[in-house]
Amino acid sequence: MKTVALGRTGIQVPVLAMGAASLGSIYHPVSQQQANDTVTTALEHGVNYFDVAPYYGLTKAETALGGALKGVPRASYTLATKVGRYGDSQWDFSREATLRSIDESLARLGTDYIDVIQCHDIEYGDLHQLVEEALPMLRELQQSGLVRHVGITGYDLALLEKLAVEQKVDTVMAYCTWTLQDRRLGDVARRLNQAGIGVLNASPLSMGLLTRGGAPTWHPAHEDVQNACRAVSALCDREGVNISQVALQFALTTAAEQGIATTVIGTASKENMLDNIHWCEQPLDAALLQKIDELIAPVLNIGWDVLPGNGGKAQK
Repeated sequence: MKTVALGRTGIQVPVLAMGAASLGSIYHPVSQQQANDTVTTALEHGVNYFDVAPYYGLTKAETALGGALKGVPRASYTLATKVGRYGDSQWDFSREATLRSIDESLARLGTDYIDVIQCHDIEYGDLHQLVEEALPMLRELQQSGLVRHVGITGYDLALLEKLAVEQKVDTVMAYCTWTLQDRRLGDVARRLNQAGIGVLNASPLSMGLLTRGGAPTWHPAHEDVQNACRAVSALCDREGVNISQVALQFALTTAAEQGIATTVIGTASKENMLDNIHWCEQPLDAALLQKIDELIAPVLNIGWDVLPGNGGKAQK
């Protein structure tokens, strides 16, 4: 698996990273053996960057990932987790909660340090508390070696860029904004990259929007966006290809020119991980992409912050 530099962190990340949220049984039950098999498959193919959070499965994902990594040499993988979000509508960026969260994550993950610690979904939390308490606490822990690098995650690109530059964070992870349908992260990522900040693109399938099954009922995308993506999926089926394959290949093949270090895609299945790895190695069909671009043009870059739908990812 090809690797690239993650900003100025000194970390070499694979161009495909594993999102471990699904290990927390948030979509369907996942056994520890399934988690073990998925992680082992990832490692065998060079996918050695794992992103997780206490919120995923309400700590179950961290526990499952920690179990799957037990006995694996610590220097052979990069571990990223988060602080600040602990429930569907629960954020706490206080010093006390941040320190407690890291201690608990270290125990669940079975490690004595975290490579990348990220403040989770920052636009929903108390930004004053984030800047005055959480980030200074993380910098203190960085000095002690408990955490190696400090980042932020979220959906609001303007806020992410502003805060990242002002606070000189090490990494930014944005989700659903460098996909077949929404390509707004590109300009932001290039500027962040120039500032030495590593950029990660999460959810290239846009939380199920760019899959054969389509968006789940809670998805915040507008119906016009969902309809356009269904049309793209039907086109891909007629061409004999899975829309998820095309969506992942688009994200991967265009990442470097945008300043995006890695693409984080979630899975809790060995078979799905193998599909993702296989798709990584195949070129994007330029003729098919042109047809997709024509279908997607009316809703290109229309995120749910631009045109809300009936669903919603998070409510305060």
